[in-house]
Amino acid sequence: MTVGDGEDGDRQEGHGSRKRGGRLSEILAAIAADATRERVSVADIFDAMGDRAFGALILIFALPNVVPTPPGTSALTGAPLVFLSAQLMLGQSPWLPKIIASRSMARQDFATIVGRVSPWLARGERMLKPRLGFLVYPPAENLIGLVCLVLSAILVLPIPLGNILPAIAICFFSFGILERDGACVLIGAVTSALSVTVVAGVIFALVKGLVMLLTATIF
Repeated sequence: MTVGDGEDGDRQEGHGSRKRGGRLSEILAAIAADATRERVSVADIFDAMGDRAFGALILIFALPNVVPTPPGTSALTGAPLVFLSAQLMLGQSPWLPKIIASRSMARQDFATIVGRVSPWLARGERMLKPRLGFLVYPPAENLIGLVCLVLSAILVLPIPLGNILPAIAICFFSFGILERDGACVLIGAVTSALSVTVVAGVIFALVKGLVMLLTATIF
């Protein structure tokens, strides 16, 4: 697994090939409490998650889009999601270009964010458990990557509030990958179908409105 060097490797597959360090909430809390760090970068989280970096990073970039955010946020977080989802789809080892991996914030600021998010994150993690394993290992995992890639592309589009449902779906998928919970993946699949339907309806309405406006202007 590499960060920022641009070299891909084959991902190990199979039920016994994944290393599990701790839950995401525990790892984030440990990083936030590490007084030897002045800043925390994306690469630090990447390294701490080991072979579970896909689920962790996808979740981290998707979460900000679950709530209404300032314009441009989805474009900023969507690019890394597209990048990581494509790698997951292709079964490659996760890596990030340096321009993304080197992004950092002060450890104290990171600790504040973790302190607010951790209780909710830990509560969600306690509800998850390994089950329906055929839905969270290749080739199903590669299909999850494809769906997340489509959702990430939708998320980048400048559609008012159109990023929320795709982001929620991506979060469910990432939780499923992190905790090897196939039931969570199924919820993600249902949410994905709903989000695509809603976004398609919004786009159709916008296009129809534009056509009607142009027609009224011309005639």
